[in-house]
Amino acid sequence: MGYTKYFEDAVKAGRNLGLAPAAIDAVLLDVAEAAVAQTAYLLQENQKDLDRMDPADPKYDRLKLTAARIQDIANDIKSIAGLASPLGAVLSDKIMPNGLHISKVRVPLGVVGVIYEARPNVTFDVFALCFKTGNISILKGGSDADYSNRAIISIIHGVLSKHNIDVNAATLLPVEREATEALLNAVGHVDVLIPRGSQSLINYVRNSAKVPVIETGAGIVHTYLDETGDLEKATAIVDNAKTRRVSVCNALDCLIIHESRLGDLLWLVEPLHDKGVILYADKPSWWMLVGLWPPEQLHEAQPEHFGTEFLSMKMAIKTVSSLDEALEHIAINSSKHSEAIVSEDADHIETFLNRVDAAAVYVNASTAFTDGAQFGLGAEIGISTQKLHARGPMGLEELTSYKWVVRGDGQVRK
Repeated sequence: MGYTKYFEDAVKAGRNLGLAPAAIDAVLLDVAEAAVAQTAYLLQENQKDLDRMDPADPKYDRLKLTAARIQDIANDIKSIAGLASPLGAVLSDKIMPNGLHISKVRVPLGVVGVIYEARPNVTFDVFALCFKTGNISILKGGSDADYSNRAIISIIHGVLSKHNIDVNAATLLPVEREATEALLNAVGHVDVLIPRGSQSLINYVRNSAKVPVIETGAGIVHTYLDETGDLEKATAIVDNAKTRRVSVCNALDCLIIHESRLGDLLWLVEPLHDKGVILYADKPSWWMLVGLWPPEQLHEAQPEHFGTEFLSMKMAIKTVSSLDEALEHIAINSSKHSEAIVSEDADHIETFLNRVDAAAVYVNASTAFTDGAQFGLGAEIGISTQKLHARGPMGLEELTSYKWVVRGDGQVRK
């Protein structure tokens, strides 16, 4: 079938949405409750997807739902319901000399398309964030998560029908590639497109779409331990950033260490040993670890290991002689997602904060915090690595635009 009707129905649903905040929140709370109530059904459908994927695939963990993860998703939806709506917020307000009253007011973006890969939680997150902000969501999930996504959208549609709301407020497109092409070219129907997934997917969407795109880039993440960094803090930060959940975009990919701290390297990476982390170490760091680290988990780094988003239990190590060298390495290899420094030197910290070009920059903390919920946004529709419209975790405010409201009393322009 053609795809135009999907888009036309979404636009129509948007014209008729206009719900009061209390009604929106009631729907979201019911979706959260329904997700938990139908955990067994969601896990059953998710298992069908998991059975088709190699467990060694880095996407497997992203695809996997568990009862605990479903409860976390439901909690995030409830958090979104509990947040104040940004709609109608007055960003500026002034009366001109001619008496015109001019206000700048937050409004929905409109119809938001999201293309994503093996992450069924995105289906819930996108719907919740878009619905809270009066936006219509058009979802294009990957074939890897088709059973899971169709189960989730059926739950959402059940709740919308219960509240007598047009189910086209949330549309899941078919998995075939032609649906993606149609979405990329849905000019006049889709207001903005947000890709979530691999760098290749993001590049494809950016290069092919005629609809405006907000990039949510891959996370190539670094943490730099300088001459003054506290070893105990650094050890906990590196372990958490690398191993807490390796398949997410805020996971650590490259440890940068000042040459004066090489004597601390074995202690620093010790927690990674039992978790099976494979290290790709440059020459200085390799010499510090060889014979002390299992040979199957230690390899000499090659150029391609720097600037790589591993999404697995792998990490590169780069030795530098100065802060400037660390900053240069980050500038060349970063995806401008999340970068961290472990330091007790105030000048180094300020220089790092001022010179690193990334959506989130950390001092003495794990990059695992780059997440909408952790930033107090309830959840996120993605983490933008670009600079236009939104940057970093995109929550409710980032799903709005604004319009100028001009009130007069018969004024005409000379």
